[in-house]
Amino acid sequence: MKNKPDNKKQMNRRGFMKAATAGMAGLATQGCVNNINWDRFFQSHFKEMDKEELKSTLAKLEKEYSAKYGREFVVKATAPMEGTLFGYGLDLSRCIGCRRCVYACVGENNQSRDPQIHWISVMRTKMGDKWADLENSTRYYDPALVPEEGYFYMPIGCQMCEQSACVKVCPTGATWKEPDGIVVVDYDWCIGCRYCMAACPYGARHFNLAEPDIPKDEINTNTHYLGNRPRPKGVVEKCTFCIQRTREGKYPACAEICPVGARKFGNLLDPESEMRYLLEHKRVFRLKEDLNTQPKFYYFF
Repeated sequence: MKNKPDNKKQMNRRGFMKAATAGMAGLATQGCVNNINWDRFFQSHFKEMDKEELKSTLAKLEKEYSAKYGREFVVKATAPMEGTLFGYGLDLSRCIGCRRCVYACVGENNQSRDPQIHWISVMRTKMGDKWADLENSTRYYDPALVPEEGYFYMPIGCQMCEQSACVKVCPTGATWKEPDGIVVVDYDWCIGCRYCMAACPYGARHFNLAEPDIPKDEINTNTHYLGNRPRPKGVVEKCTFCIQRTREGKYPACAEICPVGARKFGNLLDPESEMRYLLEHKRVFRLKEDLNTQPKFYYFF
């Protein structure tokens, strides 16, 4: 006897949209969905777009952002470089807790000023403890000068895990790991369920509870579709290793701004890279290694 076909299908964003269309049509008659951008709502997933659809989508976004901010935008979709797997290193013995990396990241990646969103958190922890208690350390400190005596600092952002918990739980496939190791988000496919935020053991994802506020004279108009383009209300965002920069051979903004050279970045597959030197010659560790998320963010002394 032949096995009966399994008619059960996993609900995805497209299936949900088809099932919900009739209901939305009814709501529209009551004025409940007047603000929905229907073109964006039914837009294809980034990985499913052909060249013409992607080109058209990027052009629409450039037009939309230029009209909103009164400045000419560039929205790119630069592909990963072959033979590249990005990794990040951070020298804890050098970090002084100045948080210049935080604000360079804010400016480069168009993060909301109000409500405030920071993709990087710098944790201040007391020296001398046998174990660093990161769960009870503080990211809100305001001394006259840094570094403060008796403390060390540990910046934390997205760890770019090879086995990403956030990717596994996303019900719509809105987040995934690219071939160069960068974990990205298609904001037009994010439904704001925040499962990824709950799954991330590093607190590296952030939700836009309100319409992001970015001063027009501070907006970065050089953007990437999967990175620093302006985000709408109701989606999750995160660090992308400054994908708009690193895929063009530049350093992330945080690494470039660091005044003490504590931040390192490079290709893990290149035996001559700075990252490979760190892994082979420094005492490195990764956060919460016991979870087997396999981060590509390495701390060292």
